[in-house]
Amino acid sequence: MKLAFNTFPFSSFPNFLPTYPLEEAIRSIAAIGYDAVEIGCCAPHAWPQQLSRTRRKEIRQIASGEGLAISSLLPAIGGGFGCNPCSVLRAERHATIEHYKEIVDLAADLGAGLVLYIGGWRAEDLSHEEGWAQSLDCLRAVAAHAGDRNIVIAIEPTTADTNLIDTASDARRMMVESEASNVRLMFDTCHIAYDGKPLSSYVEEMGTELVHLHAADTNRKAIGDGDMDWDNLLRSLTASSYAGYFTVETGFGARGIDPRGIAARSFRFLKDRLEALA
Repeated sequence: MKLAFNTFPFSSFPNFLPTYPLEEAIRSIAAIGYDAVEIGCCAPHAWPQQLSRTRRKEIRQIASGEGLAISSLLPAIGGGFGCNPCSVLRAERHATIEHYKEIVDLAADLGAGLVLYIGGWRAEDLSHEEGWAQSLDCLRAVAAHAGDRNIVIAIEPTTADTNLIDTASDARRMMVESEASNVRLMFDTCHIAYDGKPLSSYVEEMGTELVHLHAADTNRKAIGDGDMDWDNLLRSLTASSYAGYFTVETGFGARGIDPRGIAARSFRFLKDRLEALA
């Protein structure tokens, strides 16, 4: 199974500290043994408007020189940043579509074939139906732009953080209603745990449409440092012939963390479990 690591613990998202250069993050992730890197699209690493053509080529060359694929790009969508697909503000919704398009273009420039889609969060006075329609409009526009560049868009249910796409069935409904052949599904283990389901449940519910996943242990600890049932998930992925990246997205949210240590512990644990289950 191919393993990837997300750059958020090396960046300033969602907290301001710590922050390391993207080059250092890529080289650290490669040295540990990962197959790929998922780049979080936040400053100073990969905010699209701040990356020149030259810089994009540099990033791609650095990863390639380390033997590391750039598997996917994760938009840094969160409250207060001016990007919400179902915002009550028309201007914010428009800006969100444009931002997603810029990330799709960045993915094409970096050789990443996948961009994640976070459906957004509803204001208290916005109905679910209206919020759904607005997010769907955003997804359709982004998917059309991505289709022209051979980029897949993966919808992520974010149960713990938002209030629109909460479950695997929500994500599937959004995918179907997008009517776009390049829209698929993904999940994050922390959101499954918040939903109170076994980790394997979303593998079964998403089926062949599952193309990506995020993994983090309890409270975003390193894989193996919490109490999640990883054997349950790994067995299910193997049985389903999952062909995407197993992407470790953890270790962020506090200052003073050691992203290299978190990445290394997670990698060793996963390798050990995969060998034991083989």
